[in-house]
Amino acid sequence: MTTNDEKALRAESMPGSDSNLDKAWDFIDHHRNAEALALIDIASVRNKVDWHIVPMMFLCYTMQFLDKVAINYGAVMGLTTDLKLVGNDFSNVATFFFVAYLIFELPNTYCLQMVPAGKWLGVNVALWGVATASAAAAHNYHTLLVSRIFVGIFEATIGPSLLLISSQWYTKSEQALRFSFWYLGLGVGQIVGGAISYAFQHVAQDATALAGWRIMFTTLGCATVVIGLCTFFFLPDTPMQASWLSDSEKVALLKHVSVNQTGIENRNFRPQEILEALCDPQIYLLVVSTICLSVPSGVVTTYSATLINHLGYNSKQAALMNMPSGAVTIFFILFVGYGIRMQSHRWAWTLACIIPGILGGALMSFVPTSNKAGCLAGIYLVNAITAPLTVFYAWTAANVAGPTKRAFAAALVSGSFGIGNIIGPQTFRPRDAPDYRPAKLAIMGALAGCALTTLLLFCYYYLENRRRGLTAKETANEGELLSRQQWLNLTDKKNQNFRYVY
Repeated sequence: MTTNDEKALRAESMPGSDSNLDKAWDFIDHHRNAEALALIDIASVRNKVDWHIVPMMFLCYTMQFLDKVAINYGAVMGLTTDLKLVGNDFSNVATFFFVAYLIFELPNTYCLQMVPAGKWLGVNVALWGVATASAAAAHNYHTLLVSRIFVGIFEATIGPSLLLISSQWYTKSEQALRFSFWYLGLGVGQIVGGAISYAFQHVAQDATALAGWRIMFTTLGCATVVIGLCTFFFLPDTPMQASWLSDSEKVALLKHVSVNQTGIENRNFRPQEILEALCDPQIYLLVVSTICLSVPSGVVTTYSATLINHLGYNSKQAALMNMPSGAVTIFFILFVGYGIRMQSHRWAWTLACIIPGILGGALMSFVPTSNKAGCLAGIYLVNAITAPLTVFYAWTAANVAGPTKRAFAAALVSGSFGIGNIIGPQTFRPRDAPDYRPAKLAIMGALAGCALTTLLLFCYYYLENRRRGLTAKETANEGELLSRQQWLNLTDKKNQNFRYVY
């Protein structure tokens, strides 16, 4: 930064305090050192952030998926028999997990505005670990249901928290790839979950031994508690609290992410921003897109092992045969993340994943179960649709500005994931066994709807940027954007210089 730039910035900071002013501005204002900043390599700083932040988020998301999918594997490990589940009992357990998940998204809006996201995430991860472990003590339908409801309550914060944390450390063009890195936990969870299920099915069974599924829930729950405590103590609340960055590196990073125009930290809760969000077309398109994408996701998460089991494989084989789903998920997550980082066009990469998902749904629906290879290919291909969820999370982080509005939007989008996962398992009705044709057709219909709303989002962002006279590029000159005005946490609607990415 030149001396003239520095003087201009100091002049802007002279007016009285503003409750809307982001705390990042105060840090920048009190830690300017032009000579030290000139020596900072932002690529090196970003590398530090990657190694300190992303692995922690990856572990949280991996355990979130493992704890969620444990019920899937438990179903083929004897859980339904041991607890005497009948009719829709199993589907209801899966459904009410997401009902609790959905209901507690709204309280999360306030908590994430008033409490540091890292601390809030760490507490909830540890608590859902306790709830997961408690499922091992379930002795009937109702006790299992209660334990899964509490897991849903505490897991409700995972999506919004990781979304907000990611947006604090990276520019819009960097976010999609980092979202992909922590979202890889889903694919890894599928692979590890299959291996864990297979291993615990070999636990010797006798009158005095715990069932394998009970040991699995206990083990996963304890591991989750440890990761939650590590998150609470070691994940910085904001870049300003990162002990492994120097003051000059912190200022350089804050300058770097200032191009987002979405702020870092402001604890001033603004109800008017919630009203603005409720009148914003992009919020509704993001919500509907996420619901459509999550209906097949709910089917895959809860019933993939069951579908494989009905193809004629035993429970041990079903656990192993479900593991390639994780490899497909990892491939498409990286495919989308690197594609967006290199070429942008988030809408196009989303469609590139939805098309294989529709093809997978068609194979599941119209290939006879006697053709095991065709049915397995369909089950595996449907996992391509897990990758676009990172795009909708990244769009929410990048295109919704204003601290309260962004927290509210994050909760709505994450809650929409819960709605889709409520609908998905309910399409699996016992009377449709073993083919479950209506559920498989629902996958195709939901994905077609998601393709349509994705195109509508692209049109909305393109036309809004054009109306504002802004180009489609994602970055701007930091010297032009780094000002006191830049840190007033204006919403994307009120800030006419805000640029939507698509």
